[in-house]
Amino acid sequence: MKNPLFVLMITFVLSLSVFSQQKSTDAKSTQTKIKCAVMASSTVNIAKATKKHMYADYKGNRYFFCCSDCPKAFKADPKKYADSPHIKTPKSK
Repeated sequence: MKNPLFVLMITFVLSLSVFSQQKSTDAKSTQTKIKCAVMASSTVNIAKATKKHMYADYKGNRYFFCCSDCPKAFKADPKKYADSPHIKTPKSK
């Protein structure tokens, strides 16, 4: 015979597991800052960089830059910076 309280506790624990996994996935999709692809010591605000077109897309990924010199360096040799912090290229609307 199963104890109803035990069944309720198991259900609760499983529910928490599902919700915690969902939160971590959502956190990744709402990232607001990222390291510059060229100058890793600099942090870039994704929304501001996007508005100023301070990014480049390369092989399905978007790389962000902290200053106007970084895009030039990236575009000269994007393969060199391919492992830098990036996000997936957003889908066009």
